[in-house]
Amino acid sequence: MESLSLDRIDWMVVGVVSLPFHNDNPAIISQDETHHPARRVERCPRGLSLTPAMGRPYSPIDLRVKGKRSEETAMKKTTAMVSALVILLLSCAADPGAALEVVARNPYSGAIVVDAATGKVLFEDGADVKAYPASVTKLMVLLVVLEAVEAERLTLDERVTVTAEAARIGGSQVYLKENEVFPLEELLYALIVESANDAATALAIHYAGGKAVFVDMMNKRAQEIGMKDTVFRSVHGLPPGRGQLPDVSTARDIATLCRELLKKPDALKYTSTRRRPFREEADEPFIMVSHNRLLGRVDGCDGLKTGYFRAAGYSIAATAARNDRRAIAVVLGASNAKVRNAKAKEMLAKGLAELVMNGSPSARTPASLTGH
Repeated sequence: MESLSLDRIDWMVVGVVSLPFHNDNPAIISQDETHHPARRVERCPRGLSLTPAMGRPYSPIDLRVKGKRSEETAMKKTTAMVSALVILLLSCAADPGAALEVVARNPYSGAIVVDAATGKVLFEDGADVKAYPASVTKLMVLLVVLEAVEAERLTLDERVTVTAEAARIGGSQVYLKENEVFPLEELLYALIVESANDAATALAIHYAGGKAVFVDMMNKRAQEIGMKDTVFRSVHGLPPGRGQLPDVSTARDIATLCRELLKKPDALKYTSTRRRPFREEADEPFIMVSHNRLLGRVDGCDGLKTGYFRAAGYSIAATAARNDRRAIAVVLGASNAKVRNAKAKEMLAKGLAELVMNGSPSARTPASLTGH
């Protein structure tokens, strides 16, 4: 168990937030940046600044009260609150996902760019810092399902019936209704293009019979491909509800996931799609629009996935190919979407330039991370 020093407690106390319970709440609006504008995390450099359950920040504790007794009372309350927070943090120290903590980002938590063919690291900065991947989690859902199709346990055209549990999920979604039926492939497009939490849930339940079993599959696959610092706890990457823990990963591990996913012939078909109608035969089809703003704006970019919720910050896993060379860039926990996109774009450009100059192996033949 990692020791927790008092100097760490100081900044951790300032950064702790409380998030709303909404994993299965249909009233909660999307946590993706396209539907949910960025909100700055309020910080108080010298006092405590906590965020209540529904998102409006509390003011720092005001000690400017009249009278000695009032001052003593205020100080006692302050001490009690700080003590309670310290106890909470100490109890969570063994598990990085046990408390949702807004990690100081300047300007991101971690970043890495790798050669897709060999896995060689071309640049890294905080690549092993643990962070919350948010909807980037859905890339593992895509991998598990595509591998099931590859093994003929599923087919792309088989019919998936939407359950009540999938229909009521909140956040970014395509508004699935209970007992609707869709081809599995349409739900894969919804999963990646619209970042649909309801599609992720429907796919997990259809294949595994329940979300918990599917999450076990995700974690098993993560360990097999070498994602050593990753623990998945959801199929969608939403912030956890009360009593639940968040998904945790690192930029390095997400790059590993992307390399494995890019070995699947159909993966880029989904991650490169910028717009696509859902329920195409309806009078007014739902038009899905990718949250990945690098598509169509960065030469050769054809994937992969963004993620966001308040405590997680803005994240992206991106890939681009030029001159038969391919790079993968990952940025986790950026302070805003502009910083995230700019850093990913910069890393892809520099990474591809180095690969072309040094004659990296072909982008079409990535080496296996697992030796098989």
